[in-house]
Parts: sequence; C-alpha cells; structure tokens
Amino acid sequence: MKKTVVLILFALAIKGHAQFTKSMFSKDPIINLENFQKQKLYFGFYLGFNSYDFKIDYKTVGPDILVKKTTGFNVGLVADLKLQEYISLRFEPGLYYTKRDLYYPTSYFPTEPTLTDKLREVNSTYLHFPLLVKFSSLRTGNIRPYLLGGVSATLNLSSNSKSQDDNLQNRFRVKPWTTNYEFGFGVDLFSEYFIFSPSIRGVFGINDELIRDKDPNSPWTSNIESLKTRAVFINFTFH
Repeated sequence: MKKTVVLILFALAIKGHAQFTKSMFSKDPIINLENFQKQKLYFGFYLGFNSYDFKIDYKTVGPDILVKKTTGFNVGLVADLKLQEYISLRFEPGLYYTKRDLYYPTSYFPTEPTLTDKLREVNSTYLHFPLLVKFSSLRTGNIRPYLLGGVSATLNLSSNSKSQDDNLQNRFRVKPWTTNYEFGFGVDLFSEYFIFSPSIRGVFGINDELIRDKDPNSPWTSNIESLKTRAVFINFTFH
C-alpha cells in the first residue's frame, strides 16, 4: 500500500513539475486558473506522509523511553471556505496510519526483563479532524505561498481503551480521543487544470493520552507523568 501511494505521488509530482516549469518559467508565463481564487467554497483531496512521535514527561529523573518512529501515510478531503481575500477556513478530515515502537530501559523493571517486556509496538489508525485558518500571500504569477494553523481532534481507532488487559498482557492502551494544535506552511502552484499544494505541518497534542496499568507500580506506566502526540505531516493537496 505504501509503495502504491509513493508511486502515485511520484507520477503526479513529475507531471505537475513539467506543467509548472512550462507555465512559470517561460518568457511570458500564462496565468493559470485566474478566477479560481474568487470562489467562495471549493473542495479537494490530499495524499501524504506522516511521522508520529510521543513527548513523554516523567515523574522521576532517569533513563528515557526510546521512541522509534516510522513513516506512515495520510489520505483525506479538503473543504476551503473563503472568509476574506487572503484568509480562508479549511476543514481537512483524513485517515492517518502510523506505527511507533517504545523501548523501555532495563532499569524500569524489578527483575531482568525479556525483549518482549522491553518493547511495546504502538500501531495507530487515526481519524483526524483539523479546523485550520489559511493565510495566503499575494499571488505572484502561478505561485501563492501560505501559512496555516488551528486546532484538531483525533480519534484513535487502535487505542485499546476498552480492553481489560494492560501491559502485563502486552496491551498498550491510550485514550481514544485527543486534541491538538497545528501550525504549518505550504504553497499553491496553479497549473492549467488544477492547483497542486505541497505543505508541511507540525501537530502538538494537548492532553495526556496514556491509560495507566492496573498495577500502580507498573514498569510501563508508573513513571510517566504525561504522554502526548507530536507529529509532522507532509501533504500533497489537489484542488
């Protein structure tokens, strides 16, 4: 699935690059989709990649839990409502898949742990609901950079929040709903038939996500004060 997404994005990027180069760097560039930005409401879709992390705060000073990140993928829709000439409100619901591995230090355990004890694989499938404000600059030819920021709510479909098992049974649990704030930037590139918008965005979890184990002295959760999501999204949007 990941290879298919990469191939699609690569093909679209090559085609888009050829069109943008022709239209933007010729002697007399043609202004593409000149009236598109006058629309009050328009829609699109995006494909992209993500890198999720955890920000972990501890109760006592000691060795940190190592978080190994992997590259996940994103897919979703975009609705853009124009509020003012350079300001719009965006809703970007999407499906995000990612995986993180938590490696616990040996010192967290009262006896010598096994490799299974020290490793917790956190597979996550998110439904992500961001509400963002987009601040666009003045359009120059077929290029228009922008900044965006806002808040989001995320539903983790793989949270294990209803499970009666915990880490003693190798079950890492987090809360199903989390809230975040987001900031990023991107650029609208106007081709002859569509707008291609690559962007990068940082996501910062607000609330503690961890569900503690039943044992108050659990080596997996007892020393964690809070566990919050951190993530970077790279999206390729088409309007």
